[in-house]
Amino acid sequence: MNIVIILGLIITFATGIPVLMQILKNHPRGLMILFFAEMWERFSYYGMRGILIFFLTQHFLFDDSMAGSTYGSYTSLVYLLPLVGGIMADRFIGTRKAIAFGALLLVAGHGLMAFEGRPATETLTYGGQTYEISAEGRGADRDVNIVVDGQKYAFGPAETGGIAVAGLPTASPLPATLAEGSYVMTQTRDMMGVNLFYLAVSLIIMGVGFLKPNISTIVGQLYPQGDPRRDSGFTLYYYGINLGAFWAAVLCGYLGQTVGWWAGFGLAGLGMALGWIVFMIGKPALEGKGEPPNPEMLKRPMIGPLNREWSIYLLATLGVGLIWFLVQRNAIVGGVLLAATIASLAFIGYVIIAVCKTKAQRERMMLAVVLIFGSVIFFTLFEQAGTSLNLFADRNVDLSLTPTAFNFLGVTVGTPAQLEAAGITPSGFWVDATITAAQTQSFNAGFILLFAPIMAAIWAYLAKRNMDPNPTMKFGLGLIQVGLGFMVVVWGAGMADSAFQMPIILLGLLYMFHTTGELFLSPVGLSEITKLSMPAVVSFMMAVWFLASSIAQFVGGWIAGLAGTETVGGQVLDPGLALRTSLEIFEKLGWGGMAIGAFFILISFFIKGWSHGANDAGNHPGPTLTDRGQEDGNVARPGTSTAG
Repeated sequence: MNIVIILGLIITFATGIPVLMQILKNHPRGLMILFFAEMWERFSYYGMRGILIFFLTQHFLFDDSMAGSTYGSYTSLVYLLPLVGGIMADRFIGTRKAIAFGALLLVAGHGLMAFEGRPATETLTYGGQTYEISAEGRGADRDVNIVVDGQKYAFGPAETGGIAVAGLPTASPLPATLAEGSYVMTQTRDMMGVNLFYLAVSLIIMGVGFLKPNISTIVGQLYPQGDPRRDSGFTLYYYGINLGAFWAAVLCGYLGQTVGWWAGFGLAGLGMALGWIVFMIGKPALEGKGEPPNPEMLKRPMIGPLNREWSIYLLATLGVGLIWFLVQRNAIVGGVLLAATIASLAFIGYVIIAVCKTKAQRERMMLAVVLIFGSVIFFTLFEQAGTSLNLFADRNVDLSLTPTAFNFLGVTVGTPAQLEAAGITPSGFWVDATITAAQTQSFNAGFILLFAPIMAAIWAYLAKRNMDPNPTMKFGLGLIQVGLGFMVVVWGAGMADSAFQMPIILLGLLYMFHTTGELFLSPVGLSEITKLSMPAVVSFMMAVWFLASSIAQFVGGWIAGLAGTETVGGQVLDPGLALRTSLEIFEKLGWGGMAIGAFFILISFFIKGWSHGANDAGNHPGPTLTDRGQEDGNVARPGTSTAG
């Protein structure tokens, strides 16, 4: 059995049983339904996200820049569409129907992702002759060669640039060294498969738009105003979110890179289908929460014989076509984000100057803008996980968890290669110490499962003693930690081996610092926006908060392209150059994050009074965010709590 699965089971049983016991003993039955529905939804999202960059670079043979921009367009739109879904639920169909419809779109999208289509092919043209690039396998098992006269030959970077082919016979029509610029690489893709992929992610984007902003709203509705169980309920719900994200990386990441892309994507889709089934069966436990605000209005005809409800579903389905167009055009997505940003900042400026009547109102709004800026920086760095850090793990990290094969209490432990080197042939049960690059995406969620209760206890301890840091300082500390995570890898560059691979412990430490930084910043952000914004513009300010997340995703995809290097057949040509390029980008991100974090800490001493008591007990309506945070795309609306 895979060692990551074993460790995951241990962590799950150790932390999950107490969580489920608390839900069953102390909370409404509906929380259990929402817990599992959202757990499976996050399982599907993170399962797909964890292997997406590898699918783009190894199946479609997109170069790193194109893969990064495609990923950025996809995740940017994922964070924008919940604004539409939230409005539709609030004004027309209600949160329960919106969730059910969004879940069906997600099932359809993930189902289409399981259809791979034919893998792209690549050829090298030199001197008027074309040579096939043979590419087989995925991840660490990928084997790429050039075919000359029917024989496969390994190749790598030439010392002076270009490609050096190993073992070619003297009479070969292709020289052993191809100078840079003397050859042309051409990719041929199955366009039906490519278009189905874009359709699949468009369905997923629209599905997330209807589901994510609404499911956590029902969690808040399960508890009467002032119910002391509400804080605990959101914390338990948050555990389910991270449990789904953790197992998505462990299982979908493992199957996607060892069995096939279809298996990883298919399992993600199966998870979403289970989430939909749980939600539909559990409707009675929701106690009538989340129903349409005006059921009679929904029954009125709107488009021909279609009533308003089915007209909304039809228009949303047709809107998938617009998303399909946008997700392929990164520049247009960027233009939309830029225009939205300029318009939003202009409106905020107008509110501060003309609408705010007191100094307290103006300074609270300005503090909200400062925190939004900090969130853009933090999540631009943090969301490198799905792109540049994923590729870094695949190309420049030694993914062996054990140095050699060994026996422990009669059980053989090691990777298949280590077993072969040691001459061990395991019989019966043995532990495979292999971890795939996609499975490293489980580190963040795993650390949250372990650290979140500790951090919650620390904040409670400090709050009782009036020592809780102000929000701006927490943001600064979070930014320093996300930057420090990158610097751990940069400072450990000397530990790379002759194959230009670094120890996996350094990647683990990077994700640990990113996780602790997230716990400093993410649970604070959206809560502060709801407390600092003027009541008349609080919904708009929360929309701006998620616009900031969308911007971070877009910029993060662009940065990931900068961290890329030349690939042939989906495999990096020069691992040494790939390592140097990644570390150069990581160093800039690290120092930048820490510098901006230090700036936030510095200004926190000067602007801590801008909140004007917004964080004092009794000055705000209760909890708004107690989870892995805004990066999961939840939109809270006035008077509601949100998680996930």
